[in-house]
Amino acid sequence: MTKPAFAHKLRLGSLALIGIGLLPLSATAQEDQANGTSFVENFDSISRSFWYVSDGWNNGPHQNCTWSKKQVGLDKGVLQLDFTQGKTGERDYACGEIQTTKRYGYGTYEARIKAATGSGLNSAFFTYIGPTDKKPHDEIDFEVLGKNTGEVQVNQYIKAKGGNEKLVPVAGGADQGFNDYAFVWEKDRLRYYLNGKLVQDVTDPSKIPTHAQKIFFSLWGTDTLGNWMGKFAYSAPARMEIDRVAFTAQGDPCQFPESIACTLN
Repeated sequence: MTKPAFAHKLRLGSLALIGIGLLPLSATAQEDQANGTSFVENFDSISRSFWYVSDGWNNGPHQNCTWSKKQVGLDKGVLQLDFTQGKTGERDYACGEIQTTKRYGYGTYEARIKAATGSGLNSAFFTYIGPTDKKPHDEIDFEVLGKNTGEVQVNQYIKAKGGNEKLVPVAGGADQGFNDYAFVWEKDRLRYYLNGKLVQDVTDPSKIPTHAQKIFFSLWGTDTLGNWMGKFAYSAPARMEIDRVAFTAQGDPCQFPESIACTLN
């Protein structure tokens, strides 16, 4: 099942799609929109000027948890996003999400992640922009679906059009240890990497986003999207962990030895 275009992105539960496809794409869209620069985040702290912590709403009936700042924490330089049982707003579960306050354009995006365990859960590292930011819906995804943590789904949306999914095996399981997920986004090419290996190479311009986007990490669940994420069956709290995230703007030098940006021509 293809993920709904609105899934886990529209804040305050709004499904208002006004403006999708109405804003013109231009060659200077990146310069007009991107306001973030290269960074490496090792999560020694959570800067509220850099990160926005989602709190107090859900994204619609497909999501069975409410975003809660209580489900976002740090432990020895590792960001922890939790999913747990407990009445929170309209939902019986609470879950965690953070997003950057700035938007980023062409360059290399990298994160070191241990996914959560549990059918019906989604451990996501992605970039997104959309109607809530008065822009068309563009998106680039890594998502570990709880029904099978032995693989990760890569995908991208252009003006709310998806259908570009590919499932990539994760040796040993995405929830059994940390893995390195990266994508290199250029005007005419989008490459996805898993643990340093190229796993998807997109060169069709119609399938490459053009609008600068925010960076997200989220852990959420569903009672209704079982075909896509697996049948939800809560047994214990679940946790997604992020050890590091980095963005290296196109043309900037690589920022740490393990970076994919160090190997690019």
